[in-house]
Amino acid sequence: MEPQFWHERWENQQLGFHQPEVNHFLTKHWPDLQLSSGKVFVPLCGKSVDMRYLAEQGFQILGSEFSEIAVRQFFAENGLTPEIIAGQPISCYQQHNYQLLLGDFFELTAEHVHDCTAFYDRASMVALPEEMRQHYVRHLANILPSGCCGLVILLEYPQEALPGPAFSVSQAWLEQYMGAHFVIEQLASYDVLQENQKFVKNGVPWLQENIYRITRN
Repeated sequence: MEPQFWHERWENQQLGFHQPEVNHFLTKHWPDLQLSSGKVFVPLCGKSVDMRYLAEQGFQILGSEFSEIAVRQFFAENGLTPEIIAGQPISCYQQHNYQLLLGDFFELTAEHVHDCTAFYDRASMVALPEEMRQHYVRHLANILPSGCCGLVILLEYPQEALPGPAFSVSQAWLEQYMGAHFVIEQLASYDVLQENQKFVKNGVPWLQENIYRITRN
């Protein structure tokens, strides 16, 4: 799955992955991280309204996104006019509590995220096929500072029943590919099959949404 796939989705506004409302598992489980302030890193952030929710809780937001359309729409839809700091390979769009880094996630360095105390992943890991997902979590491990604590929301279902995205990511997968560098704690698991008619219509027998606290060692 090449970046052009996602660029075309944004160009054509085929945004089935975008939720118009704040994710209810975010509002329910963010307090489990026991953070009162700081900067939250949101990789592959799109124009997620979850960033607005986190900002309203008093956090600074550092998003990473490679679609300029997504970045511009985020600021426009929130009534903001960002200051643009052009750079190569990463540019920065910033206003108030938001900094969105425009460019390839894999070009980010530890310096970009050195002051982040938390991260949030609802639609990043599940959007990536196997090889790219492994690359993604390796890069997270390389750049996140020690102690950075994340809320990660993942889908799990029999992958053979339906091709992704969204892809199934199990706790066993997390332990295999993240366990050496992160502490992984499952906070909750929910049966969400009936809420996702795409999966029902395709005969997927079960679908879980699993919530994790994942902390960089």
